[in-house]
Amino acid sequence: MSPNVVVVGGGYAGTAIAKNLDEVADVVLVEPRDAFLYNVGALRGLVNPEWTDRIFLPYTKLLDRGRVIQDRAVRVAGTTVTLGSGEQLSADYLVLATGSDYPFPAKSDVVNSATAKAKLHATRETLADARNVLLLGAGPVGLELAGEINARWPDKSIVLVDQAPEILRGDYPAELRAELVSQLEARGIRLVLGSALREQPPAEPGEAKTFTAVTDSGEEIIADIWFRCHGVVPNSAYLAGELAAVRQANGHLRVTPELRVSGQERVFAVGDLTAVQEPKLAKAAGEHARLVAANIRTLLAGGTELDIYQPGGASIALPLGPAGGAAYTPEVGVLGAEQTAEIKGAHLGVDDVRITFGLG
Repeated sequence: MSPNVVVVGGGYAGTAIAKNLDEVADVVLVEPRDAFLYNVGALRGLVNPEWTDRIFLPYTKLLDRGRVIQDRAVRVAGTTVTLGSGEQLSADYLVLATGSDYPFPAKSDVVNSATAKAKLHATRETLADARNVLLLGAGPVGLELAGEINARWPDKSIVLVDQAPEILRGDYPAELRAELVSQLEARGIRLVLGSALREQPPAEPGEAKTFTAVTDSGEEIIADIWFRCHGVVPNSAYLAGELAAVRQANGHLRVTPELRVSGQERVFAVGDLTAVQEPKLAKAAGEHARLVAANIRTLLAGGTELDIYQPGGASIALPLGPAGGAAYTPEVGVLGAEQTAEIKGAHLGVDDVRITFGLG
């Protein structure tokens, strides 16, 4: 009988691990959603109706041997997973890949794909009618959303507000920020930095309502719609026992260099869930997935020498719509709009992911 691997969470890292191990173990993937949402394309899925269907990928063809259980893990203790239905799964190896929550539209807050698509379509219609857009947060999501909105509707007024003194927090070079600011200014996108709003907008994010926001410095900003573009919250509240004991106050899990959960031999954690000090980006989740899948393969084969995860230097590819943006790696340096569009912005890598899901 083959050993069994339970992967909790069908996001970017979880699906990659389940796919990788499908041929060598009895894999069970636990995920409450009926389709994978390719979050890398979520912001384009908001502004461009042709992208909305492309970013929702059903799990039906992901695994050849294993199975996908559409349910939520409500309690995980040791290597035992309790589902919302009451069913319990015992794992030889367990992977925690439940990721994080993030404000819509960067991530969806509903599990049914039809409902999620309908919300994107409805919000797009509201956004299309708005003249003035306010985005709170000038990190990767805020910048990318500004670029997507501008590429779709160049005449809209877009203002990004962040209390930080510069865009894109993190260990990135000044040249990268300068390149992005230059492109934003060329498009007429306004940055208000170093000052937060005095109070939250009097409407829900994505709701049509004209209002005047006032910053701490006294600047007034007229908006017809707004979106929150900050606030990562790890999904780890379901953990119990020794697993809960290694959950930090911010919800992240302490892990070993092999990406085992601290104190556990057969439980691994990946992606946004981990307390690894690095930007929580899809690229890092992919690296986590490759390492954990390799380590579980080693353990299944009776090996003991596991790979060690080494967080890379700060790197990012940040599109501003299909034809703009900037990228940076320590090895290459800063890349401009044309190269960023070629490596990511024009396609967002969605076709490769669709192939992984058997959709071709």
